[in-house]
Amino acid sequence: TRAAMAEANRAYEEKFGFLYLVCATGKTAEELLENVRARLAHGPDVELATAADELGKITALRMEKLLSP
Repeated sequence: TRAAMAEANRAYEEKFGFLYLVCATGKTAEELLENVRARLAHGPDVELATAADELGKITALRMEKLLSP
């Protein structure tokens, strides 16, 4: 799974020109691999919006952790 994920990440960056972003909290390695492979089928506009949405999820989680007692 690790080698397949590394290859999918390389393919993703080559295709889109930026790193694969995903809110990985609660997801298994297999789920993340399935996700990146599915997203490789996206066009650039769809993927840019998807990556922005995932970055928003990551930011919200970090803010929750920062602000929680």
